[in-house]
Amino acid sequence: MSLQDKIIKEFDIALKTLSNKKSGTEREYPTTDKSPELSDDEKKLSSQLMRVNLAGEVAAQALYRGQAFVCKDQNVRDHLVHAGDEETDHLIWCKKRLDELGGRQSILNPIWYAGSFAIGAFFGSLGEGKSLGFVEETEKQVVKHLEKHLDRVSENDVDTISILKTMRQDEDDHANEASENGSEELSGTTKKIMGYVAKLMTSTSAHI
Repeated sequence: MSLQDKIIKEFDIALKTLSNKKSGTEREYPTTDKSPELSDDEKKLSSQLMRVNLAGEVAAQALYRGQAFVCKDQNVRDHLVHAGDEETDHLIWCKKRLDELGGRQSILNPIWYAGSFAIGAFFGSLGEGKSLGFVEETEKQVVKHLEKHLDRVSENDVDTISILKTMRQDEDDHANEASENGSEELSGTTKKIMGYVAKLMTSTSAHI
């Protein structure tokens, strides 16, 4: 595939991601359908949390696509694409739950996608070890983020809790898989910068 064709393909994937038309692995929607009626405050909180998570999944798609775009090792690339497909499941689930709660997605999602693709491509260009190290650290930070959301969401919202728990397990698996495939640990400074960027995204997406 020529470079031009690859670029066109990435634009197509970006548009499908941002319009919520990208397909994943077609796993079953992880809800119980046993949630009691939520109060307005409970719905508002869950909507805010799922809006943030949807923005995070948009960014995750772009990170994986950016890394895969520059990856030269086919095995690592296959790993990135597969992990990205599972992240697409998360994207679909977050959007569906957000719709069920009557919420709206962040208008900043296109910015998060473009910026994350560039960041993914940068780390991907540093070599497979660093690229996988970036995946591992990203997923570890996401696990901590999801655990905070699980602490905040109302215990009555069992559907949102079920989604978040499934996502947390997937993210943990992706971190472990990256480690098993030869990830290189990132510097403490890099990890801190990643945390600051993630905090900026989550804090703004919660309201905009």
